[in-house]
Amino acid sequence: MKLATLKIGGRDGTLVVVSRDLVTCQAVPAVARTLQQALDDWDALAPRLQAVYDKLNDGSAGKAESFLEMECHSPLPRAYQWADGSAYINHVELVRKARNAEVPASFYTDPLMYQGGGDCFIGPCDPIAVLSEDWGVDLEAEVAVVTGDVPMGIGAEAAARAIRLVMLVNDVSLRNLIPGELAKGFGFYQSKPASAFSPVAVTPDELGAAWKDSKLHLPLLVTINDEAFGKPNAGEDMTFSFAQLIAHAARTRELGAGSIIGSGTVSNKQGNLHGSSIANGGVGYCCLAELRMYETIEHGAPRTPFLRFGDSVRIEMLDAQGASIFGAIDHEVAHYHGRKA
Repeated sequence: MKLATLKIGGRDGTLVVVSRDLVTCQAVPAVARTLQQALDDWDALAPRLQAVYDKLNDGSAGKAESFLEMECHSPLPRAYQWADGSAYINHVELVRKARNAEVPASFYTDPLMYQGGGDCFIGPCDPIAVLSEDWGVDLEAEVAVVTGDVPMGIGAEAAARAIRLVMLVNDVSLRNLIPGELAKGFGFYQSKPASAFSPVAVTPDELGAAWKDSKLHLPLLVTINDEAFGKPNAGEDMTFSFAQLIAHAARTRELGAGSIIGSGTVSNKQGNLHGSSIANGGVGYCCLAELRMYETIEHGAPRTPFLRFGDSVRIEMLDAQGASIFGAIDHEVAHYHGRKA
C-alpha cells in the first residue's frame, strides 16, 4: 500500500491512498483525514485503506484523481518523533579517517542516533531554504521507517513488527556548523535543519523481496544538478537494521505511533576516490561530505564545494522494473525569505 499527504486541509494536510504506479490517488476522509490519524488506529484502519488501494490498482476506484508529487507534503508534515541513526559504519569510518581518528569499538555494537526536529518538515519538492551558503549545505540521502506504538525495552525481533511504513529522506546538514556545535558536547541542533521525506510512504509488503531482515535492498539514486552522484545499495553494509535502530531508540522510552527512525547516510564500502565515483565505476555517494572525505584522504584537502543557492538535489529509488517506488525528493537550495503564509 502507498500513502501520501496533500497540501490541503490544514497544517497536517490530507491523507490520500496512491496507486502503485503513482498515477492516481484518492482521499479517504471516511477512514482517516491525516496519516497520523491512520497510524494512531492502524490495526483497524489499515485494512480499509488497503481496500481503497486495491481498487485504485484495478481501476475500480470511483473517486480517483491524478497524483502530483508537487502537491505533496512529506507523508507526515510533522511528527511526534524524528530520530536519525548512523547505521552505515563505512560513512563513520570515512569521517574519522579524514581527521586521523579511530572509530570506537562500541560504534560497531551500539548504534549512533540523534534526535531531530519533527515540528516542521520540508515538502519533497519544496526548496531547502537557508540564510547562508557559508553554513555548508549538504544533502544526506537515507531510508526511514515510520513506527506504530513501541514499548520501552523492546527487542529487535518485536521491533521489526512495529514498522508500519518505509520512505526516503534527505536529512539536510549544515556541515560548517557541526564542528563548533559538537565541540560543546551536547549534540546536533542548529547544524540539523528541517529534513525532507519522499512524496510517498509504502508498507513493507509493497517492497516484496527487496525488504529483507528489516533492510531495504535496492540502490538509492542521487543526482546533483542533474548529474548522477550516487547509487549505493541501501541493504548493503548496513551494520544495524531498522529493527535494531528501533530497539535502540526505545531502550529507555516508549515510542508513539508515527515515530520516524532514519538509517543515516547510505554508504557502501568501495575503493579509493578514483574508483568510488559513478564516473569511475563506483556507486558514488549520498552526501557531499563523503566525497570530500575521500578527497581529504587522497589529496590532503577537500576539493568539492557544498551546495550553493540554485543547486538541485534529487533522491529516488526504483523497483526491479525501473518504476519509482516512493516518488522523488526533488528540490533546490534557496535563500530563506521568511515563512509562507
